[in-house]
Amino acid sequence: MIDFHFENDFQLEQKDKFSDWLSRIITAEGYELGNLDYVFCDDEYLWDINMQYLNHDTYTDIITFDYSTGRVISGDIFISVERVDDNAADHGVGFENELLRVMCHGVLHLMGYNDKKEDEVALMRNKEDEMIQMFHVEQ
Repeated sequence: MIDFHFENDFQLEQKDKFSDWLSRIITAEGYELGNLDYVFCDDEYLWDINMQYLNHDTYTDIITFDYSTGRVISGDIFISVERVDDNAADHGVGFENELLRVMCHGVLHLMGYNDKKEDEVALMRNKEDEMIQMFHVEQ
């Protein structure tokens, strides 16, 4: 099950379309969906989580907590809508495109994809692009 929570004024329209897309990503990679919770928040909310749980004194666009077991994907994915908006402007892309990138980024982490090394970053970006394309394919 995928649930969406909002800790600010942001609202995700067409939640079913996003849930379907995320479920297809998980299935396409050979995993099963457990429980995913997306929490949309602002910079301060996510900064507090970053400090409390990771001891990182930085703003970030996403923090993912992994509760997966085997091939069943479960986790909490916190997304700063402010960071997504700023990143979209910085990269010259639309807000929705950047939101899709961040949303699938969290799921890819839950499936074991990393982005610490240069080759991992390249693979992650390719996977994100592939998954964003899946969003635009009607099922």
